[in-house]
Amino acid sequence: MEPSEDLRFKDPEPRIHATAALKGCQLGRYAAIGERVVLREVNVGDFTYFERNAEAIYTTIGKFCSIAANTRINALEHPIERITQHKVSYRPNEYFRWLGVDGDFKARRQHKRVRIGHDVWIGHGAVVLPGVSIGNGAVIGANAVVTHNIDAYEIMAGAPARRLRQRFAPEISERIEALAWWDWPVAKLADAVPDMQALPIEEFLERWSGD
Repeated sequence: MEPSEDLRFKDPEPRIHATAALKGCQLGRYAAIGERVVLREVNVGDFTYFERNAEAIYTTIGKFCSIAANTRINALEHPIERITQHKVSYRPNEYFRWLGVDGDFKARRQHKRVRIGHDVWIGHGAVVLPGVSIGNGAVIGANAVVTHNIDAYEIMAGAPARRLRQRFAPEISERIEALAWWDWPVAKLADAVPDMQALPIEEFLERWSGD
């Protein structure tokens, strides 16, 4: 008897390292959370993974994103307009009884949610500041500081991050967006992997578009 096709697929349950700390998060299929990762109110798409020591808060992340070690997404801001920017003014409960978290400041942070598209690569040690949106297929270089929105398929690097180039010509990027391969069923994705490895991007699009 030949093995069932289903044997190709591993368990789709998210993998969370024992040292990771998550609160109020939603994880997609095959998501992987590495060592000492800290996530707070983060939605993680299918197949997206975080490497060790990464942190994120108030963020929505698409599918197939690669988030390297020591990254910080939606880095904490401080109330620099106050007499003190120290957390004693917005988390006094850590020091005093009967003084609670500053709800208005927390709501301000939650409102500045970071949004990351599909197939985004965020390099080692990169920092993404509050309220930023990053388009599908973008690349963020190692140790970059992202201070503003990034378009789809842009390659950015530096502190602050600046555009280096586009990954593809505009017409190729448009065809990838139309293909939306990140939404394919797992079986179709598995069938396509050998072509992803072997074919030039134009040939891949030709073979799989309209499939």
